[in-house]
Amino acid sequence: MVKIYNTNLESGKLEKKENFEKGSWINLLNPTEDEIKKVCESVNIKEDFIRDALDFEEKARIDTEDDDDTILFVIDVPIIEKNDENYIYTTMPLGMIVVRDDYFITASLRKNQIIEDFEKQKVKDFQTFKKSRMILQILYLNASYYLKYLKQINKETELAEKRLKDSMKNKELLTLLNSSKSLVYFTTSLKSNEIVMEKTIRGKTIKLYDDDEDILEDSITENRQAIEMANTYRSILSESMDAYSSIISNNLNGVMKFLTSITIVLAIPTMVSSFWGMNVGLPFENNRFGFLIMVLISILLTLGVTWWLKKKDMLD
Repeated sequence: MVKIYNTNLESGKLEKKENFEKGSWINLLNPTEDEIKKVCESVNIKEDFIRDALDFEEKARIDTEDDDDTILFVIDVPIIEKNDENYIYTTMPLGMIVVRDDYFITASLRKNQIIEDFEKQKVKDFQTFKKSRMILQILYLNASYYLKYLKQINKETELAEKRLKDSMKNKELLTLLNSSKSLVYFTTSLKSNEIVMEKTIRGKTIKLYDDDEDILEDSITENRQAIEMANTYRSILSESMDAYSSIISNNLNGVMKFLTSITIVLAIPTMVSSFWGMNVGLPFENNRFGFLIMVLISILLTLGVTWWLKKKDMLD
């Protein structure tokens, strides 16, 4: 899918366009081969720039073309995926291409909240012809969404831990495992994004004005805060999972100990009745109260063994 936007200078509103006009923002969402070729031919850039941004395994980086002044920024953005009954927070690459001083292109494989916020004009002071500003606004908004999703992961983890204390079901354990995986993805991506931001502010890859530098510095601060938060949540979750693993193992040992003790207790009446079921001469075989005596003996032995097991903490 290809969408072309341009900011109306009079109204300041974002308008959809049909043609590739200078100063436009071209957004590519999982484009077809024909769409990629059409865009590249229209704006005169290499297809590799767009294809690299659409590689799900692509890492955050900056690439430039000295001959035509085209710059590719690739960053990792957070997304939410549905997995069976659970949601997994993961990341995917988002490509931003500055085509000379003419066009700004974004390319991604899936929908993400960051691009949607720009399309819905939720970003303050957003104008398509201010390409450097838009890159920095994307970086800042991206770091903000990492912080938002990290807080959501923490809340879901706390709820799973509360349910786990009562149920000890696999569903809650899988939720904790998914949260742990999400934190790993986030930590790796945030560190890669930080390198891109620092390279941008050090290398002067794009033209930065005073206000732009402030936005970039704020983006770096937000990103570092997200890294610290992800590391903290990851450490807490790792310790919690180790603790729950020990608790579950201890509970299983307790259940096995209890079942073994019950088996011993139930074996006493069976053993007594087996002795008096033999075809040999036995005490009380001619006694009219022999059956009651055997029942009483079984009860006394059972109570005695139960008391002894209780004393040894085998029936707790």
